[in-house]
Amino acid sequence: MDKMPGWADAVLVPLISLVLAAILSALVILGIGEDPIAAVKLMVSGALGSTYGWGYTLYYATNFMFTGLGFAVAFRAAMFNIGGEGQAMLGGLGVAIVCLVIPWPHWTLALLGAMAAGMLFGALWAAIPAYLQAKHGSHIVITTIMFNLIGAAVLNYMLVNVMRPKGSMDPATRRFDETTNLPTFQDMFSTADAVVFRGAPANVTFFIAILACVLVWLLIWRTRLGYEIRAFGHSETGALYAGISPFKIIMIAMLISGGLSGLMAINNVMGEAERLVLNATEGAGFIGIAVALMGRNHPFGVFVAAILFGFLYQGGAELALWTNIPRELIVVIQALVILFTGALDNMVRMPLERIFLRLRKGAS
Repeated sequence: MDKMPGWADAVLVPLISLVLAAILSALVILGIGEDPIAAVKLMVSGALGSTYGWGYTLYYATNFMFTGLGFAVAFRAAMFNIGGEGQAMLGGLGVAIVCLVIPWPHWTLALLGAMAAGMLFGALWAAIPAYLQAKHGSHIVITTIMFNLIGAAVLNYMLVNVMRPKGSMDPATRRFDETTNLPTFQDMFSTADAVVFRGAPANVTFFIAILACVLVWLLIWRTRLGYEIRAFGHSETGALYAGISPFKIIMIAMLISGGLSGLMAINNVMGEAERLVLNATEGAGFIGIAVALMGRNHPFGVFVAAILFGFLYQGGAELALWTNIPRELIVVIQALVILFTGALDNMVRMPLERIFLRLRKGAS
């Protein structure tokens, strides 16, 4: 019997963790002489008070959905894939190559080609650590961390020595052709009478991220492969006894995980920058880990947590712009949310489990 109801694990534990993080963040803001209530109001108005703010919030959330889903799939197979950052970088390289080399006649075809390239490059980058674990027992955490650094070095070399236009000092590719430019929310939702989402980078990729959430849910909970992934994640010995190949599950789960992280590049490389630049991922691969853990590695939870972290990113940028709160403190606040919803999860979970056990005994 579960120690507490499923709804409490999915909703109550993250909510209490979030409240604790908010209280501690407020104390930190008070400690530097700022008003935490005014800070929260500014964050809310900056991230949610206008279509411009929403556009940035949803843009960041889109990145976090892809990397969060990627981590969640691997986690279901009992693998802690910390390589989402590197896989997203290599996915960006694939997207850039496809957009630069092929003369696409329309953005829809370019989008399909870029999605395939981003997923392929991300999956191939994840395949190497996966093979090392499946065949040689190498620890997936160590190898994926290393491959983040190697991926950054590969991307740096390609941008500086191979893909940079002649005469340019900027380590970036040229801009993609206009036929590859994705429709932004401003293009999609503005009317002759009103322009909305003006200048915001949110684009059609947001809806692809939502579709990815649905497809991952179908895969994990409605297919035989998903059952095998979950069974392997619960017990490798039991899965092996049932005839499930560990090599197959490790490889497939990591390929899907890397492909989802690589898919993020259609948002930030193709949709926002419209070229490949250094540090295009901006840490989204690591934030995806927190998003997945806070969302309990469930696609719906990942969606909600990604929106929250999108709010924190955009709201934090507004705080740094309009108040004396330094940008570094915004990072501290974000880190506190990650700390309470991830690393200190048991600090909230264990007391709640005891409370529900007492209530259950009292009812019986």
